[in-house]
Amino acid sequence: MDIARASAEPITDAVRHRSGGVDFARRPMLVFWETTRSCQLACRHCRASATPHALPGELTRAEGLALIDQVARFGRPYPILVLTGGDCLLRPDIFDLVDRAVSLGIPTCLSPSVTPALTDAAIQRMVSAGVKAVSISLDGATPATHEGVRGIAGHFPATVTAIRDLVRAGLTVQVNTTVMRANVEELPEIAALVAETGVQMWEVFFLVHVGRGVATGSLTPGEHEEVCHFLYDAAHHGFIVRTVEAPFFRRVVAERRAGGPAPGGWLYRELTGRLSALLGPPSGRPSAHTAATRDGKGIVFVAHDGEVYPAGFLPLGLGNVRDRGLADIYRTDRRLVDIRAASFTGRCGRCEFADACGGSRARAYATSGDPLGEDPACAYQPVGAAAR
Repeated sequence: MDIARASAEPITDAVRHRSGGVDFARRPMLVFWETTRSCQLACRHCRASATPHALPGELTRAEGLALIDQVARFGRPYPILVLTGGDCLLRPDIFDLVDRAVSLGIPTCLSPSVTPALTDAAIQRMVSAGVKAVSISLDGATPATHEGVRGIAGHFPATVTAIRDLVRAGLTVQVNTTVMRANVEELPEIAALVAETGVQMWEVFFLVHVGRGVATGSLTPGEHEEVCHFLYDAAHHGFIVRTVEAPFFRRVVAERRAGGPAPGGWLYRELTGRLSALLGPPSGRPSAHTAATRDGKGIVFVAHDGEVYPAGFLPLGLGNVRDRGLADIYRTDRRLVDIRAASFTGRCGRCEFADACGGSRARAYATSGDPLGEDPACAYQPVGAAAR
């Protein structure tokens, strides 16, 4: 065994076992339900290519309540149910659905758009209903950048106001940011805004070319690596950092916690330098989310019409909740079994972090048509055969 491989093994083990003891073969950590595709925004990177009106075939109220009952059938600890869209607030029965989930003890989160539907009354209804957390998208630190992505003039100040209102109401708030060429250099300022507003979580999405996202500029693998190292530094400033479609962030966190060096590239130096100027030097242990989930492992997505997918960015249909139970689909689908077994090809299949990371299955599928292929956005070169 070579030195590099030996040093990587304890790092891999440390990441692998941060799932809180949940058996991801039996139940996911997160169930996303796209309650509607209706949305008043037209964001450049929208996964759903959302429309102003609900699409035909949307699950009815009765079917939605039945789906929530299916989530409960996974058993305890229940998955977290994220009601998303489109804009979930444009679904007239959204709080009926929230009430059912909360009554069953299912941790329930909302992901609304910042539109006139996000009123003070809606925020207070979230509080009284027992919503666990609310996520709001912020894709720039300036009006020009954020509104260039969101497509609505005046949306930046409205978003910052909504974030402050949700925090003031006592809700747990998560800010979602999609990293792309247009906003990558504003990440330190977004992090500073997250810290200043009292937001508890910053979830950073790494672009996958699906929906309207095919027209949006993504970064190079080397730049992805440098952004992950910057996010590790940002996680020292009082909020939790998570990534979506960048599971290689877990490797970066493990390497840095083990004393590994930060990269020397200009992008990392620029981002972390401005972060330190805005928030001071890193202090304490970073709050970085490193549970070993990936598309189809700990995560499952139900579309507006009941079709089930490994994740929202991975359009690989697995069946429909109108025909089969969600737990049965998640536990038995052969493709999900292979994903959870880390039966990958290419670099992901050879990587010692195959289980802890596993790469973005959505990006592999978007690039090659193979959900078990390698993730082309990852810059890491495996040091040996995968440690399984």
